[in-house]
Amino acid sequence: MISKCYKEISTAIPENPIQQLIKLNIHLKNLVHGGQFSSSLHLFQQIHSSHHFKPDHYTLSTALTACANLHNTRIGSQLHAYAIQSGLKNFPHVTNTLLSLYAKSHDLVSVKRVFDEINKPDVYSHTTLLSACMKIGEVEYALQVFDKMPQRNAAVWNAVITGSAENGHDWIAFDFFHKMHVLGVGADNYTFASVLSLCSLEHFGFGRQVHCLVVKTGFLRRASVINSLLTMYFNCNRVADAYGAFEEVGCEVGDEITYNAVIAGLVSMERDEEALSMFKAMQNVGLKPTELTFVSVMVACFCYRIASQVHGQAMKVGFEESTSVNNAAISMYSNCGDLNTARLVFERLDEKDIVSWNSIIGTYAQENLGKDAVFAFLQMQSDGIEPDEFTIGSLLASSELLEVVDMIQAFVIKKALILKVEVSNALLSAFSKYGEINQARKLFFDTPSKNLISWNAMISAFLLNGFPEHGLQQFSELLLSGSRPNHYTLSLVLSICASISDLMHGKQIHSYILKFGYFSNTLLGNALIALYAKCGALHLSLRVFNNMVEKDIVSWNSIISAYAQHGEGLEAIKWFEDMQYSCRPDKATFTAILSACSHSGLVDDGIRVFNLMVNGYGVEPEIDHFSCIVDLLGRAGFLDIAKSVITGRGVDIDPSVWWTLLSSCAAHGYLHLGSMVAGFLIENGHGDPSVYVLLSNLYANAGKWEESANLRELMRKYGVMKQPGSSWIGS
Repeated sequence: MISKCYKEISTAIPENPIQQLIKLNIHLKNLVHGGQFSSSLHLFQQIHSSHHFKPDHYTLSTALTACANLHNTRIGSQLHAYAIQSGLKNFPHVTNTLLSLYAKSHDLVSVKRVFDEINKPDVYSHTTLLSACMKIGEVEYALQVFDKMPQRNAAVWNAVITGSAENGHDWIAFDFFHKMHVLGVGADNYTFASVLSLCSLEHFGFGRQVHCLVVKTGFLRRASVINSLLTMYFNCNRVADAYGAFEEVGCEVGDEITYNAVIAGLVSMERDEEALSMFKAMQNVGLKPTELTFVSVMVACFCYRIASQVHGQAMKVGFEESTSVNNAAISMYSNCGDLNTARLVFERLDEKDIVSWNSIIGTYAQENLGKDAVFAFLQMQSDGIEPDEFTIGSLLASSELLEVVDMIQAFVIKKALILKVEVSNALLSAFSKYGEINQARKLFFDTPSKNLISWNAMISAFLLNGFPEHGLQQFSELLLSGSRPNHYTLSLVLSICASISDLMHGKQIHSYILKFGYFSNTLLGNALIALYAKCGALHLSLRVFNNMVEKDIVSWNSIISAYAQHGEGLEAIKWFEDMQYSCRPDKATFTAILSACSHSGLVDDGIRVFNLMVNGYGVEPEIDHFSCIVDLLGRAGFLDIAKSVITGRGVDIDPSVWWTLLSSCAAHGYLHLGSMVAGFLIENGHGDPSVYVLLSNLYANAGKWEESANLRELMRKYGVMKQPGSSWIGS
């Protein structure tokens, strides 16, 4: 087709060669604008080899543009040589296109050489040089170029701002935006979009000011600006502001990127239903979902019915072969608990990348299928895909044997993945899980580049493995290292203090929290309530609760548990009643309040709460709830009712519940029921020495000395030994 076009133009009789070349140049330009870069170079070759035409500066600059887009420096260098030989290099737009060619190829040396050869570089030349330096990371040199520029338009300022942002120099970008505003240089939509995209929670106030300036200058109705504004508000956890901006102009001037920004933002805030509604609204206004749309919205699908509909729609609009969409579908079905469909999507995927393998290995890890995860790990290597830190993290999370952890450690050392802090942290947590505290400690000290997660993992390892004092020492070393703990670190240390009733250190941590402004963190407030309750300082638990800025379900459960631990059953019930005005009780709430009723002997209140749990809130009773209600009834002497509660469930009851009933029988001398429960426990393989001891005591208390003696003789005969008592209190 190119040859045909060339032939038609070149054989046109009435037109002179100059007119024919103009037509060929137009066709060449159309090819470049249409993205047909190889075809445009082929046409240039025909023009150049022709005896009728001689390429002019327009022909050459268009061909150089094609080379720049193809990153083809080989042909580009040949065209560069032709430009010098033919004298066309003296034309500014030819030189500028050469700059663009070498800039897109990240050849800074050639960019500088071409620029230095320009007699009178214009604004475009300077901007191209500056942008090239920024893209390659030569920020300081780019700033020197900026200072030497005779003229600076908005595009030049944008190049500095965008380049600084891309190289992690946010402060330079903000500083230049401020200077630009002070000097009266008019910012455009690119300027505002770049600056807004940098505004995180730390710069939220500045972002608000930029928003006002955007409204004032009339750029709010530009799609790129509203998209960046929406992203900023979601990054700063300001959902209401994001909705306000979207409803003001976003829904009117927005494009697919706008809706993608809102959907992704809502998903990041775990507002899944709203994200799905926005997905539907996007289609209602006639916009077609993109790959990114489906990748984002699939994260919000936790129900198989909705997940299958979204997946079906993705295939219907042509993303059946999309690797990124299928990767998201694997994770989506995994989150819905549908392992078979997740595996089916993975197996049907023709082109599996590292994300595909990580998704299926992560699925196996989520389902605790360690063997399947290891098999997939071996298979991905045979397919030529090298594991990364995410692969290793999922493998270690799903490991079922210490030997697997050792194998993975050997692998990551061999592949030098151990140098990645994410891998060493995952290994540390894995060793901690298996009680290998010495290996965890060695790994921690051998890790050259520790981050805060490393410290948190080590402190957590000491807590989980029964070395709380070592955990406190580790926290002290963290502070001495100059690192600053986060809210998770502090919650770990508060848990350590609670586990050993260390009120002194707990108060010190509380002071640290107040000093460094963590007092508004709900997680820490909850941990402090539990700490003071464990240390017997109920009044301090109450003070923390009342001073909390935001209370969640855990906060209410913590204060109810605090009163339950101190035998204040009536107060616990009062707080339970107040709680229902603020949030819906969960299973942990009912466990806490039933425990409070049990320890305080509040039978009527306990039965009322139990009925409210089942009939009012539709919560299915679990082991803890049955243990509490059986203990409550048993303590009050209603043993027959307690028995009917257990047997009336109609399914197997955990042995711990029967144990609770047996203890109550022993306390009240219910021999018949006690012997029946003891017999049940022994028959079902749960007859540890305490069962025999309790039953023997029951016989003795009932005056059945012979039966009691026979039972103890039976214990000696079958080698059932009661463990001797011990106390941690010194003599």
